[in-house]
Amino acid sequence: MAERELAIVDGRPTLIGEVDLHLFNEGTHVRMHRCLGAHLARHGGASGTYFAVWAPNARKVAVVGDWNGWSDPAPLEPRGSSGIWEGFVRGVGAGQRYKFRIDGADGAVHEKADPYGQLHEEPPNTASVVWAGAGAYAWGDGAWMASRKDRATMRAPISIYECHLGSWRRVPEEGGRSLTYREAAPLLAEHCTRLGFTHVELMPIMEHPFYGSWGYQCTGYFAPTARHGGPDDLRFLVDTLHQRGVGVILDWVPSHFPTDAHGPYKFDGTHLYEHGDPRQGYHPQWTSAIFNYGRHEVKSFLLSSAQFWLEEMHADGLRVDGVASMLYLDYGRNEGEWIPNAYGGKENLEAVEFLRALNTSVYRETPDILTVAEESTAWPGVSRPTYVGGLGFGFKWDMGWMHDTLKYLALDPVHRTHHHGQLTFRGIYQFQENFVLALSHDEVVHGKGSLLDKMPGDAWQKRANLRLLFAYQWTMPGKKLLFMGAELGQWREWNHDASLDWDLLDSSDHARLALTLGELNRLYRDHPALHRHDCDPAGFAWIVPGDAANSVVAYERIDPESDQQLVVVLNFTPVPRHNYRLGVPRGGAWRELLNTDAGDLGGSNQGNGGVLESYPVGAHGRAFSLNLTLPPLGALILAPA
Repeated sequence: MAERELAIVDGRPTLIGEVDLHLFNEGTHVRMHRCLGAHLARHGGASGTYFAVWAPNARKVAVVGDWNGWSDPAPLEPRGSSGIWEGFVRGVGAGQRYKFRIDGADGAVHEKADPYGQLHEEPPNTASVVWAGAGAYAWGDGAWMASRKDRATMRAPISIYECHLGSWRRVPEEGGRSLTYREAAPLLAEHCTRLGFTHVELMPIMEHPFYGSWGYQCTGYFAPTARHGGPDDLRFLVDTLHQRGVGVILDWVPSHFPTDAHGPYKFDGTHLYEHGDPRQGYHPQWTSAIFNYGRHEVKSFLLSSAQFWLEEMHADGLRVDGVASMLYLDYGRNEGEWIPNAYGGKENLEAVEFLRALNTSVYRETPDILTVAEESTAWPGVSRPTYVGGLGFGFKWDMGWMHDTLKYLALDPVHRTHHHGQLTFRGIYQFQENFVLALSHDEVVHGKGSLLDKMPGDAWQKRANLRLLFAYQWTMPGKKLLFMGAELGQWREWNHDASLDWDLLDSSDHARLALTLGELNRLYRDHPALHRHDCDPAGFAWIVPGDAANSVVAYERIDPESDQQLVVVLNFTPVPRHNYRLGVPRGGAWRELLNTDAGDLGGSNQGNGGVLESYPVGAHGRAFSLNLTLPPLGALILAPA
């Protein structure tokens, strides 16, 4: 990026205008990363770097780095009463490491990484690095960016592959190291396109000191982790995926941050970014700090971070982690460990205001993206517009569906008849939010076992149950998310220190699981009835919700606009059901679009021969019906022929 010419305000060089200061102090600046941090610049005919940092309670602020041996601090000057310290240091160029040396209000000297830094050293090192900027990267995803608005709506097929980049693939010949962004790019793009996923969701790739946090303990809110390369390397990964027709959603964590000494915690010797009272500013479950959402400059920091990833990195969406922990003041706390709001309630009103401001700003500035909330409670209107009182997210994870479904499928089929409501309860609320049906990383760690290993029965039955789960997930209303490894039929639970077991695909049994997913993604994408009304009651109707005795459910997926109607039948027992009469919405021939028990998918090949005729015999409130063979632990997707 070309050096920026500094303006002169009050006799000093700066990149910060009066409007910037006003918006920053008001809590509405969404691009403060263009002002604060480290920026290559020119002043008085000389090249160097302009440094600016918010530290309102500091007694002195200086910058130290490679150029001065970390021992001759270059002093920064306060910008009026804004709380910002700034200065131009001649001769400092791209690639040089630095930190801010802050004489804090607590009497101690703190050496801090740059909260707005766009590149940091690879952990365990903690310095920030002057970065040349994004201007040198030549994006090749223009066609994707021009059309992506149609891929982020409630009516679009959205099928997400959740990926932890550090453990997706590794290089065994080099000590099992993780892939770089550039190494992963073509491999991840090929894998997702072959399986038919529309999006990749990357678990947090923002810089984080502790690898074992999976990125959820973040200190670098504007910097991709250097473990896999630099900012332009991440751009290459996103660019490659876009050019192959795959969107990129980034996990983003505004709910908490770690207390590492180099990070934002107690930044200027005071609780600057976080609440000072531990009943508000400390998260007991995650032993981390909680942002002070009522502080305007903190809001500008977080809003700018969100906008940075969407604009500068071409991300197609943000999945916001830990929303429930933000909404409730008593989240994870016992009685007496939290402070009620001004009305005596447990709702965090400042966090609610921030989340609404977040969604308002990102959709205003980048209307062709999507936001997704990981929210595990019944808070109303999470994915409803702010103008009707909602939080403004595009989508919300359906955690209730996940818990009920996995609990049900873990049962021996002989007991499922007594728990049939776990399959059908979702029908009560399934359109109250714009849901994503997520089987995420959280379900395959900490002794929970892999998805395949959760299933009961012998190895064949486990795989049949998993194929049935995939079919259930892909045909129910809601967008889809699956964590990496499930497509391989991984036996062991996820280990962030090891690669996925890619050699499983050498086995036809496991390769057929991946093939099943590919077929489901193809059907989901190609048939509007399976995606266009994922968030609309017009797209769904029960046929058989209550056959607990046989552990069978059946439903229609509908696209009224094209008059397309598909019928889905699921048999959750290992017993084939012959002569099962099922009401269907129209007469004539019907064909099997998919049978998860087909031999080429690893099943026992029981079904209906591909095409069958309906009869003018009423059943389940329909004038026509089919006489079906329901395959064991199998799903049928049927369409009028």
